[in-house]
Amino acid sequence: MSVDLTQPPAYRHRNPLWFAWRRFTSNKAAMAGGIVLAILILMAILAPLITPASPEAQSFLTEALAFPSAEHWFGVDNLGRDFYTRIVYGARVSLTIGFTAAIFSVLIGIPLGALAGFFGGKTDWIIMRVIELFSVVPPLLAAMLLSALTRGGYFTIVLIAALFGWVQVCLLVRAQIKAFREKEFVRAAQALGASPWYIIRRHLIPNSVSPIIVGFVLAIPLAMMLEASLSFLGIGVPPPTATWGQMISEGIDFMFFYWHLAVFPTLALAITVLATSLFGDGLRDALDPTLKGR
Repeated sequence: MSVDLTQPPAYRHRNPLWFAWRRFTSNKAAMAGGIVLAILILMAILAPLITPASPEAQSFLTEALAFPSAEHWFGVDNLGRDFYTRIVYGARVSLTIGFTAAIFSVLIGIPLGALAGFFGGKTDWIIMRVIELFSVVPPLLAAMLLSALTRGGYFTIVLIAALFGWVQVCLLVRAQIKAFREKEFVRAAQALGASPWYIIRRHLIPNSVSPIIVGFVLAIPLAMMLEASLSFLGIGVPPPTATWGQMISEGIDFMFFYWHLAVFPTLALAITVLATSLFGDGLRDALDPTLKGR
């Protein structure tokens, strides 16, 4: 870790996490993305407390297709359901699928990236060929095929998103471990007779936490976009569950006369994906090991 000797001792001896936090907070876009993402997560968790009705309840049939008002902030859909309520509950679906798919992406990407980075040679070559295979197959087309065969649903979308989301995590972990495998602490462990699996588990993976976190965060918007695309095409999460992609698909039919039915779910999806991407990019820059200590 490089240290600026012109700085006072108290600054030079700070924990590396302090420098990462300092870099992250100086990135205004990343901070804004993190705040928006935190608000969205809180809204999804507290949905029953901050919405006036059930997302499936047709409580306002006499006001169907009503425009946004003080009583119905985002209007009412064609089936008499409060649209603000459905937007908030749609956040639950998107964020749940995004975080779950990201967890599975990390669970797949970490061991494969660790094996490729540490052993190299044939192991690295095989894993890289698998990565190339997943890279050339369009995720949406593969998702459409599998969803058509399995009739969609939460599990199918999470599975598809994880199958394509692990690639980025794997590449990040592989690069980090390749950079660390020639370090002194690894050579010392080898000299003491530690097995490769012990070194990977106890030394290399813990020192690769930064790219793992970044890969996890960046996998979330990919999964949310995939879910929205499949729901838009009618092969995602089945109705009446509120999803943004499904609402966008239904709102397109009313776009010219009742704009709010397509605009609000589109804005919700765009803001969530943008906030998550900005947060992930800022996290990647803050945790970049080449910047530590600067």
